[in-house]
Amino acid sequence: MKILGDTNSGNCLKVLYTADHLGLPYEFVPVDIAKGESRTPAFLAKSLMGQVPVVEFDDGRCLAQSNAIIRYLASDSRLLPDDPFLEAKVDELLFWEQYSHEPYVAVCRFQMVYLGKSRDERDPMRVERAEKALDFMEARLGGDAFFVGGALSVADIALLAYTRLSSQGGFDLTSRPGVRKWIARCEEVLGLEAAA
Repeated sequence: MKILGDTNSGNCLKVLYTADHLGLPYEFVPVDIAKGESRTPAFLAKSLMGQVPVVEFDDGRCLAQSNAIIRYLASDSRLLPDDPFLEAKVDELLFWEQYSHEPYVAVCRFQMVYLGKSRDERDPMRVERAEKALDFMEARLGGDAFFVGGALSVADIALLAYTRLSSQGGFDLTSRPGVRKWIARCEEVLGLEAAA
């Protein structure tokens, strides 16, 4: 399969983390979204959404949206619980991540890293909601090693991508020891270098 994406995007990193952890072979195809490469006719033929990541399978079928992709790649693997209720709890967190985490934590990072804004220039509403999302994660972990079922799942991978880079968006995890331990644990299991 081919993974079309941008390694600066946490949504693309989720797909790479999942594929690498499961030992799935792939070719990475860089797409420079800043240059409009996700809006070309060739890219839009693969996904009308015009967003990265997109996975193109060997049979020509394409799948977009990071959490849909990682869930599909993880089918019948250790990254999805066997218990249907726990699997639904994974989905619960995947939906929450895209609605209540990524639009705030990731966008604050985008404002600082890509737009060159200072910490004080970030959108205050996004900062407030990002802080609430990070606080929710701390409370939801409650000392657990992982978010669902005591083992690494795609819920952890989905939440890890932007949370481990949250300092680049001006967020301090010092008061969230559970989240910090969880990040380190996930990085160890996935074989990732500690985020700067």
